[in-house]
Amino acid sequence: MYYSREVAHQIEKLRKGFPVISVIGPRQSGKTTFLQHYFKHYSYFNLENPQTRDLIEQDPQQFITLNPKNIIIDEVQRLPDLLSYIQVHVDKQQEMGSIVISGSQNLLISEKISQSLAGRAAYQNIFPFSLSELQMHGLALPGHLDQMLKGFYPAVYTREIEPNEFYNQYIVTYVDRDARLIKNIQNLSQFQKFMRLLAGRVGQIVNISSLANDTGVAPNTAEDWISILEASYIVYRLHPYYKNIGKRLIKSPKVYFYDTGLLCALLNVVEPQELATHFLIGGIFENFIISEFKKELSARGLPVPLYFYRDQQGREIDLIFESKTKLIPVEIKSSSTFNRTFFDAFTYWRKNIQAEISGYVIYSGLDSQKVGEDNLLAWNKLDTLIDHL
Repeated sequence: MYYSREVAHQIEKLRKGFPVISVIGPRQSGKTTFLQHYFKHYSYFNLENPQTRDLIEQDPQQFITLNPKNIIIDEVQRLPDLLSYIQVHVDKQQEMGSIVISGSQNLLISEKISQSLAGRAAYQNIFPFSLSELQMHGLALPGHLDQMLKGFYPAVYTREIEPNEFYNQYIVTYVDRDARLIKNIQNLSQFQKFMRLLAGRVGQIVNISSLANDTGVAPNTAEDWISILEASYIVYRLHPYYKNIGKRLIKSPKVYFYDTGLLCALLNVVEPQELATHFLIGGIFENFIISEFKKELSARGLPVPLYFYRDQQGREIDLIFESKTKLIPVEIKSSSTFNRTFFDAFTYWRKNIQAEISGYVIYSGLDSQKVGEDNLLAWNKLDTLIDHL
């Protein structure tokens, strides 16, 4: 069964203004299913198929000549030189939305696109399901613990497979295939150990030296490995907010995982009871909420940067939305019980950073309400905040 995706509206806008649509996201996030449904009259070519890849590689120009428009080229990172031929072709043809390319390695694809298709290709991520998409299709789970454990990859909703089984297989496949394709990693078991150690630091400012030492690699190797995980849409970095833009890149970021099901598998957390009492439950819940915002902003085409805030005294706000006109501070609490101290950070924020703001506290409870100048928001009502950006 096909489940519609929120990103369709954004894709429709992009296909009217660009000859090439580049759809990038993690493996098994639903990219191919979406593209074959949305562009149902387009011819489909998957470069994971060795025969297809060999035929195109032998004569890329003939392939483009025989398939001048209305084509989908999937897993294009397997044949990046093809993009140069596409560039020449679309410059002559000038037909919008005629070629769709898709892939699962951001680093390999985006570098080649910036070289060959700058100004010609629109770039759009497709991530696993968002919570709002699951809610739209009646697939969302009622409890936040169950939802975080199950995660959001389409396979755990469309196949008869246990989430933990799926994610553990996903980890093995990723390490064996994608990590080696991006960079020739010799010690795959050590890389997998690195992933698990990184999962154990979720929601924390990552100390690269400590992480490298625990893994048994050099700090520059640990930094490279985080970049590999980013390029494959396994993790992302959340940078601290400073008025001085340069400092945002200098100060240490936090690292989060795009999917909590994958995160829990790396932490060997299988049951809701385990998760509820896990020493990292605060960081896992924080990861869940921030990743949902990232998916929603991407699907809606909203270029709203996300940061966290931390001053020299250690005062911290979990998430900052930087819209064109204002900053919106967000605190994320894994507790399901309302406590007025949740809002204390906003008093400091209004006094020292920005006077006229309404902050949001997102918690694991189910009641949403106005609390003075601020807002208490249930974990399953995140669209409320996005709608106000």
